Amino acid sequence: MVSLLQSQWGHLFTNTEDALGATTTNGGRTIVYTSQENRQHLLGHLTLLGLKQPVMPWCSDGPAEAELGGTLETTMAHWADACRAQGGTVVLPHLPNPNGEPAALIATGRADAVEMIDASQYKHQEYYRYLNNGYRLPLVGGTDKMSSDVPVGLYRTYAHIRDEEWSYDAWCRAVRAGRTFLSAGPILRFSVEGAEIGDTLELPAGGGTVEIVAEAESILPIHTLEIVQNGVVIARTEESAGTRKLTLRASVKVGANCWFAARCGGPRYYDMLKFLDCWGRGMFAHTSPIYVAVGGAWQMFDPATTQYMLTLIDGSLAYIRNTAAYDAPESVTHHHGESDHTAFLERPFHEAAAALHRRMHALGIPH
Repeated sequence: MVSLLQSQWGHLFTNTEDALGATTTNGGRTIVYTSQENRQHLLGHLTLLGLKQPVMPWCSDGPAEAELGGTLETTMAHWADACRAQGGTVVLPHLPNPNGEPAALIATGRADAVEMIDASQYKHQEYYRYLNNGYRLPLVGGTDKMSSDVPVGLYRTYAHIRDEEWSYDAWCRAVRAGRTFLSAGPILRFSVEGAEIGDTLELPAGGGTVEIVAEAESILPIHTLEIVQNGVVIARTEESAGTRKLTLRASVKVGANCWFAARCGGPRYYDMLKFLDCWGRGMFAHTSPIYVAVGGAWQMFDPATTQYMLTLIDGSLAYIRNTAAYDAPESVTHHHGESDHTAFLERPFHEAAAALHRRMHALGIPH
């Protein structure tokens, strides 16, 4: 399945001749679905999968994404809501940057998945911090093919489709369910006490010991295979010369809600074989989590991440109020049709702050 994403760069609009929707090739085994990546230079980018009607504007708020002199017309939340209304799938690409609105989308449940575009430690830690704050975020890969020196599928998403025929909608459902791993080539298999990627394993109060199995196979050499719990490597195996297959088993005592994931890569994981593309990206693969709930529903909370999200929300509000460009009041008709454009722009950030405060209140945390 290949996603061909319409977007714009300033006054250049790409793919306008490609109608939204799916085209099948290779006897139905290959699906090319034309959809959109809508972008703003500060609030962020958003991949909208499965669109049937355009979600406009494609880009907003001036260079380098929208047209020179462009104004802040809309929010990522509005794009996400419009995509969801069509039954589409909302992906935060190359988390976290641009890092204006992603926190608000995650807090309000508008993000169906997040994309890790390379294997930098920074991007890993950004992903892990949201998982540790109790957000279920499936992980996907993305090529971000911006030129001919990046091959289609350099980084890809493998989604496990259960009990369904292969189709674009089935693939999207598997992505939203978190039955995914991203990969530059290696195939990952991962289970926790029999639970598969995307599942929630339920343990009785007090927890217990779980058996974890991870396997990685690759045409190109891999050096390390690791099991991560709550963002910390708890088990690893390494072949310094490189190999095409690694297996790792671990028995882990679990006493509280947590998540596990598997990942493979180069020596010391982050030191990886580099591809010859313009990004200089390397060989790695990473699963979505398996969640473990102990004595009740799965939930986690991290005060530092919550404060981080509130800070990003405040910063975005400050940008909207003090820096962003606007058309003169009553000089244009905005897509939303509301008289107060600033209130429209600020609304999803207030919704996100309220959602975070409700979580803190429910957990009895001062705020």
